[in-house]
Amino acid sequence: MKILLTGANGYIGQRLLPLLVEAGHEVVCLVRDPRRFTLPERLREQVTVAQGDLLQPTSLQELPRDIEVAYYLVHSMSGTDQDFVQAERQSAENFTQYINRTSARQIIYLSGIANDRGLSAHLRSRRAVETVLRKAQPAALTVLRASIIIGSGSASFEIIRDLVEKLPVMITPRWLNSRCQPIGVRDVMFYLTAVLDNPDCLGQSFDIGGPDVLTYKQMLLGLAEVRGYRRYILTVPVLTPRLSSLWLFLVTSTTFSLAQSLVDSLRNDTIVATKRSISQVIRHECMGYAEALKLAFTRIEQNEVISSWTDALSSGVMERNYMDFVQIPQHGMLFDRQEMAFMRDPDEVLQNVWSIGGERGWYKVDWLWRVRGLLDKLAGGVGLRRGRRSPSDLRAGDQLDFWRVLVADRPGRRLLLYAEMKLPGEAWLQFRIVPDEVTGGHRLEQLAAFRPRGLAGRLYWYSLVPFHFIIFKGMVENIVHYGAAPNTAPVATPARA
Repeated sequence: MKILLTGANGYIGQRLLPLLVEAGHEVVCLVRDPRRFTLPERLREQVTVAQGDLLQPTSLQELPRDIEVAYYLVHSMSGTDQDFVQAERQSAENFTQYINRTSARQIIYLSGIANDRGLSAHLRSRRAVETVLRKAQPAALTVLRASIIIGSGSASFEIIRDLVEKLPVMITPRWLNSRCQPIGVRDVMFYLTAVLDNPDCLGQSFDIGGPDVLTYKQMLLGLAEVRGYRRYILTVPVLTPRLSSLWLFLVTSTTFSLAQSLVDSLRNDTIVATKRSISQVIRHECMGYAEALKLAFTRIEQNEVISSWTDALSSGVMERNYMDFVQIPQHGMLFDRQEMAFMRDPDEVLQNVWSIGGERGWYKVDWLWRVRGLLDKLAGGVGLRRGRRSPSDLRAGDQLDFWRVLVADRPGRRLLLYAEMKLPGEAWLQFRIVPDEVTGGHRLEQLAAFRPRGLAGRLYWYSLVPFHFIIFKGMVENIVHYGAAPNTAPVATPARA
């Protein structure tokens, strides 16, 4: 069939796409900016990338009309309650108007379980989106409502992991006693494909969940047990939703807006309702919570994390399209240039560049980078806890601590990062490996670029010049040295600043 996939560069969309292609379908991926959508070579014959923004109905005019099924995998978890509710409703209405002009016979929507009373704003919004999508004619809506999704790179998994790995003792709010029915991302993928063009699923809504009904406290302790940690949790009634959100924001890699959304939603039980269980239509044995955790950690250890919750930029950190920054401006800029020639294999040095950040660190005075990350977190920024999707691989769009990868060009031996930290200006960090005519070897070029915003930006830059001399000069030297055999030492050449 010909399938439209919205949210194709999100956490679920990236995992669903290869499954649809492997099943022989032709897929049209709807993305806001094709430049930041990396399509694997093996999928390109059966995939078309279409540009469009569901908040801009005019951008949908040129989308194909001959699609048969559409996946709606668009969610918002940022902004004020009024902002995101309005945005979700507007996106759904624009999408429905487009679908009504096509030959689509089914819409598949991944929503959240909302069987509790007094639903949070986000769960109410999910239900409101369902109501809008049901207006599509003649396409029949199939809704899959999931609780917490557990998988490598998922927001829920990463937050639980952050809490357990960082805090031996946790003082937590009452919402940790709310119950949920976590489901592995692999089982979510099964259901998303199993309902496709399934006549028993047309016009139906189903709850999906794993076999375990757990409190969030039990989930934290369950992850600790899987990892072999001893953790202690004390639940207190005094933490308000705002304080809980702030606590979650400071301790984990989430943004404050996402933390608010999660805390707001966690007060509701998200348990599969028997009468709406998908097991009545589709037989499938889902993995348990512990098994889903073990699989997630296996994927991480094997460097096979397909997608991350940050891929969709749901944090709203960058208000503009970050791919507009792939060229470093030349005017009104402040620069720090460092370089070093070397005779060792350039691919070894390139791999050191590709492994920067995360567990590897930044090759020079890591504690200063951690302090900078803490200050950024306290200022409401992303901080240094986001880490990286993979310890050894980078692609355009990846988060890298408090940077965003703009260009990851291995053949061209160039890596370009853009700062997402709180700054009085805009910052870039670029690494390039080029031939060195003097030595006959190669040279690592490192460029830190800053476009200050007013006097505050210039004061910020010049106040850090002494630290730049220590950090940036040491970085380029250590990147070249890292893992080098004694007989492949770098060639000493003057660094330029």
